[in-house]
Amino acid sequence: MSTITEKANSLHISARTQKPRGQFSNSEQYTLAEAYDVQHELIQRRIKEGFPLIGVKMGFTSKAKMIQMGVDDMIIGQLTADMTIHKDEAFKKKLFIHPRAEPEIAFRLSKDINGPLTVDQLHNYIDGVAAAIEVIDSRYDNFKFSLEDVVADNCSSSAYAVGDWCEVPLGLNGLDMTMTFDGAITAQGNSDAILDNPFEALSAATRLASEYGIPLKTGMVVLAGASTAAHFIKDSSSVTLDVDGLGVVSFNVV
Repeated sequence: MSTITEKANSLHISARTQKPRGQFSNSEQYTLAEAYDVQHELIQRRIKEGFPLIGVKMGFTSKAKMIQMGVDDMIIGQLTADMTIHKDEAFKKKLFIHPRAEPEIAFRLSKDINGPLTVDQLHNYIDGVAAAIEVIDSRYDNFKFSLEDVVADNCSSSAYAVGDWCEVPLGLNGLDMTMTFDGAITAQGNSDAILDNPFEALSAATRLASEYGIPLKTGMVVLAGASTAAHFIKDSSSVTLDVDGLGVVSFNVV
């Protein structure tokens, strides 16, 4: 059985060389707690490369996805500075293995969060909401993994783009979300698909971050989860997301 450090090294090398590897779970069993230990070591490698932790992302916020994966809770991954697709910056597909885009909603933290928060408490800790596109990119062959494998692989975190920050509304339900590739609609969803309420996903992020020792600091970004299935990013395409009331976010692929 490989060690925590060996798993983290292997996943980091896969990400940096764009060469996928087999699932650990094909040859060994390990626990969810151990998988988060791998994730922490993996993130430490990015931090040592000079890319600080700047946020978190939620996974399995769709009830259908939880059923598909045979789980009854969400998962959390970590975002480092090198994952940001800045405005007017292209997404370099060659730096990834088999990237997919997901339509999401992002929150910006206005205060440090030191423990779980209820939905009713959240408005005191956020100062912005925005449309966001997350790019996920599994480091495993054929994008296949177990629950432990995907958590160890930082929940397939890869890159993300955030649109202009908006004032925090009282509610985020019923927002239509349309994602296009080169102007053609590839995904249409609704913010209700994000745990029935994106604020519930943010509340869950505070709980999981506290449980697994992930800091939530002022200015950090929280990606609340996808409203539709992910779609493979094609060569030389533009990816755009339009969210009712929150505006547009987009990037070009080169």
